[in-house]
Amino acid sequence: MKFSFSEEQEEFRTALRRFLQAKSPTTEVRKQMQTEQGYDPAVWQQMCNELALASLHIPEEYGGAGFGIADLSIACEEMGRALLCSPYFGSVVLAATAIREAGSEDQRRQFLPAFAAGETIGALCVVEGRGGWAAEAISMVAQKDGNSYRLSGDKSHVVDGLMASVLVVVAKKPDGELGLFIVKAEADGVSRKAQASMDPTRKLAAVSFSNTPAELLNGDNASGAYERTLDIALACLAGEMVGGAERLREDALEYVSMRMQFGRSIASFQVTKHKAADMLLDVELAKSAAYYAAAAVDEGDADARGVVALAKAGASDAYIQTAVHAVQMHGGIGFTFDNDTHLWFKRAKASEVFLGDANQNRERMLQNWGDDS
Repeated sequence: MKFSFSEEQEEFRTALRRFLQAKSPTTEVRKQMQTEQGYDPAVWQQMCNELALASLHIPEEYGGAGFGIADLSIACEEMGRALLCSPYFGSVVLAATAIREAGSEDQRRQFLPAFAAGETIGALCVVEGRGGWAAEAISMVAQKDGNSYRLSGDKSHVVDGLMASVLVVVAKKPDGELGLFIVKAEADGVSRKAQASMDPTRKLAAVSFSNTPAELLNGDNASGAYERTLDIALACLAGEMVGGAERLREDALEYVSMRMQFGRSIASFQVTKHKAADMLLDVELAKSAAYYAAAAVDEGDADARGVVALAKAGASDAYIQTAVHAVQMHGGIGFTFDNDTHLWFKRAKASEVFLGDANQNRERMLQNWGDDS
């Protein structure tokens, strides 16, 4: 597969970067990460209405723009670079994708237009306790109730779960098969509370269900739909992580070029040059893998599932290592709260385990290589 960005995609990246520079400076990031909801609703509406970001990968027949995962990954990369505080990943990348992949035609027409317009914010509820994102780790069972279902149990580490009005819950059906269920966040039996996280720029929630009414997303092959949702989310997360890593690298190089010691810039020291070279190599390799992963998903490549898992694993390693180098290159000030480096360091550390850590994704790669289901 040969892949490069089109002129339109480069123009989209430029326009989005300019928008995020204006709307997500670190002063605004620090402000929003202290709030309970964790984002500015006015900026969210601008993102959805002026830039149509919430509709990027939603098909046109459901009110979306109908672009591919490569375009969605560009958006995530630029948001990761700017450390944007918004419900974009939880709602657009996870919840809307799950409905797109698992819903029936009627359900897609019912739910996706509101997601595309940014009117509905959603969240995907998967993790249980200390379990992971693999389908085998799901133990919650939906009980049949006439023509509908009821859910009881707990989900944790739900990205953007506090501000979501619609929850997509992954649970087992009574026959033991995997199912994805739609739950209104204000439905009876739903309780939510904020969950502590290393990264305050990405809000997490613990969500409990107690005999809560739920609607089954009844498209074909729910298990396959969930895996495809993970494929897309992993490709986008890899893009987001390389965006953050690139920003750390650039900021670190700017600082060492400015910082003087012994009458010269510390950028001229050999040890600094070694770190700069390591950062460049790590980021560029991770970036190439992330771009290829998004293209592989768009192309329906037979190896896409293995490629996206490997891209996320590589991005995890590159992001955290770049963050470590960036802190070291800033010296003592790099550990202080007043310096912005720690904001990306915390995002890097939290993203390292989000959707599975590097080892888990390499295992997923080995198990699914060549699987085009």
